[in-house]
Amino acid sequence: MIPIMDTIPAYKRSYVLYSVLAVNILVFVYSLNLGERELLRFFYTYGLVPARYTSPDFPLEFSRFNLLPFVTSAFMHGGWTHIFTNLWALFIFGDNVEDKLGHTRFLIYYLIWAVGANLVQFAFAHTLDKPIVGASGAVAGVMGAYLCFYPWSRVLTIVPVFFFPLLFYLPAYTYLIVWFLLQFLSGTLSIVESTQTGVAWWAHIGGFALGYIMARGYNRRHGRKRRGFYFEL
Repeated sequence: MIPIMDTIPAYKRSYVLYSVLAVNILVFVYSLNLGERELLRFFYTYGLVPARYTSPDFPLEFSRFNLLPFVTSAFMHGGWTHIFTNLWALFIFGDNVEDKLGHTRFLIYYLIWAVGANLVQFAFAHTLDKPIVGASGAVAGVMGAYLCFYPWSRVLTIVPVFFFPLLFYLPAYTYLIVWFLLQFLSGTLSIVESTQTGVAWWAHIGGFALGYIMARGYNRRHGRKRRGFYFEL
C-alpha cells in the first residue's frame, strides 16, 4: 500500500516538518558526494552500530560512550528509495501531527520517537556490526500519533489488486493498523527465522507504539479538541 495524500488540512505552517525534511535531504546530498572510504566512515561514525556499545572487539576509535548516533542516524539514508519512502510518509502525516502538537512539542516528540525507535531496534539487534540508518522509526512515531489524533481521516492509497494498482480512500485507522501489523509480522518472522533483512522492523514497531502512547497522553492532558472525527473527500 502506497499513501498518496490524506484528507485533513493543516491549520498552521509546518515549520518543523519542513526543517526536518530539509535536514534529511541535505545530509543525503552530502553523503552522495563522499568517496567510498569517507562514506563508510560517515556511516559508522553517525549511524547506529549496536556492536559499538556491546562488543569489546569493536574499534576503539568509535567511542562506546558517544550516544549521538541514536539521534543522528535518524537523519541519514542509504539510497534514493530509502529516503523517498521515509520522507514521503513524513510529509503526508507530519503536518497534521505538528498542527496538533505545536512546533516545539512536535520537534521534541519527533526526537524522542527517533531515539525510542532506535532503542527498541538496539534491543533486538544488539550484536549487529553494521550501521542502522533512516528516519523510519521517527516517522513511525508520527504515524502512531496520527492514528490517535485523526483515526477517521481518509488516506488516498494505491493498493495493488492482482498486480493492478487501484486507488482507494481508506480510513486512516485501516491504513495505519494494517501497516503496523505488517511491520509486526515481518519483525516476528525475522526473529523466528534468525534473518537480517536490512530493514529495521522493530524500530518501526517501537516508534509507532511510542507515538501512539505519547499522543494518547497528550490527549488526556489537553482534551480531544479537533481530533479529526470526520470524513473529507
